Amino acid sequence: MGKQARERSLADNEARAIGRNLRISPQKLNLVAQTIRGRKVEDALVQLSFNKRRISLDVKKVLQSAIANAENNHQLDPDLLVVKEAHVGKGLVMKRFQARARGRAGRIVKPFSHLTVVVAEVEEAN
Repeated sequence: MGKQARERSLADNEARAIGRNLRISPQKLNLVAQTIRGRKVEDALVQLSFNKRRISLDVKKVLQSAIANAENNHQLDPDLLVVKEAHVGKGLVMKRFQARARGRAGRIVKPFSHLTVVVAEVEEAN
């Protein structure tokens, strides 16, 4: 019995990886995600390796996971992969406060983000 398998939301030549609850604001994470959109996978990995932002290591892990998913689960050639999508979503926001002068409180927000990376296999144009 059991449930029927859900239809695959991606095309046959695509694979996806999702990084959830990354401890950075979506606006800052999107700056790093912009640098890899539309690039070949090798170029994107090099770009993330030499990026000086702290979150680029987590983005690199998610990209490597998407590559591994494409290779192992969907039998795609890792040399032909391109980053098709890299989009950022809002996660939860932890709210803290810091005591300020005259009995007031200063609000501190600690946002989290979600990152989705979709890689697609493209044919080389010779």
